[in-house]
Amino acid sequence: MTKTILIWLLVVFFVANVSVTQAQQPTKIPRIGNLAANSRAATLARTEAFRQGLRELAYVEGKNISIEYRFADGKPDRLPALAAELVRLKVDIIVSGGPSSTRAARDATVTIPIVMAQHPDPVGSGFVASLARPGGNITGLSTLAPELSGKRLEILKETVPKLSRVAVVGTSTVPGYAQMLKEMDLAARALKVQLQYLDVLELKDIETTFREASKGPAEAVLTLNSPVFNSHRTRFVELAVKNRLPAMYDRAEFVEDGGLMTYGVSFTDLDRRAATYVDKILKGRTPADLPVEQPIRFEFIVNLKAAKQIGLTIPPNVLARADKVIR
Repeated sequence: MTKTILIWLLVVFFVANVSVTQAQQPTKIPRIGNLAANSRAATLARTEAFRQGLRELAYVEGKNISIEYRFADGKPDRLPALAAELVRLKVDIIVSGGPSSTRAARDATVTIPIVMAQHPDPVGSGFVASLARPGGNITGLSTLAPELSGKRLEILKETVPKLSRVAVVGTSTVPGYAQMLKEMDLAARALKVQLQYLDVLELKDIETTFREASKGPAEAVLTLNSPVFNSHRTRFVELAVKNRLPAMYDRAEFVEDGGLMTYGVSFTDLDRRAATYVDKILKGRTPADLPVEQPIRFEFIVNLKAAKQIGLTIPPNVLARADKVIR
């Protein structure tokens, strides 16, 4: 009897010690790498949207999840080193802010899951096999909507009815560029508007762009996606105002920084939704089986302060369609 009691006491002691040891061991906190081609300031709204998405899923930064931020400050050549750094840190997932970030992350690892916060053409770029079944270590959100370029031109024409010549500014190396130009050409022919295409490959090209637009002479400017002037929004907006050119931008941040108007995909919504991919992967799903999602939220924003600066009156029918008006 005494022997039996002794054995039971030893078993209880062993179990208790194992439980205490396990309790003392710290729980592993998932580490997420966040890679962006732009500066911290330029991506502030998008970064906060991603954090909001995580909070909605009960992830609290610094408590049950950690995030390693890496910003290339508008210098794409820095991205490979930053991506390699995140790989060395052994992050659990890399969230990429755009095409150049995704490419750098893909080149740095084929095993760590990569979540694209946005990409205009992930299939055409070879990042995924298909939107329905990505097939590799990359998934996320696509902004493939080239028809938006034509819609922006239509709104610009409605805003400036006598518009006949528009400077279209973008970066030719951006994925989906050719498709956007195709849609622009179709819309331009229908609207009887002449287009002047200007390529921005580096920072110095921004100043040159407006000189060329003035020579055109352009009567308005329309931007396509470009990591170059996305990182230098304030300067771009200042030059548009200085040249008194009505400008249609491809994202809300330009208008919030003083630009005239924007119509397009809500990038902050995409960043918020990127958090759902992080959650699914942390819970065991693989990127190969997580379909790439399309944008579902679009926004039209008008800045009346900017309109006043260049002496432009926004027609009531255009203003009435705005989702947000900055006064």
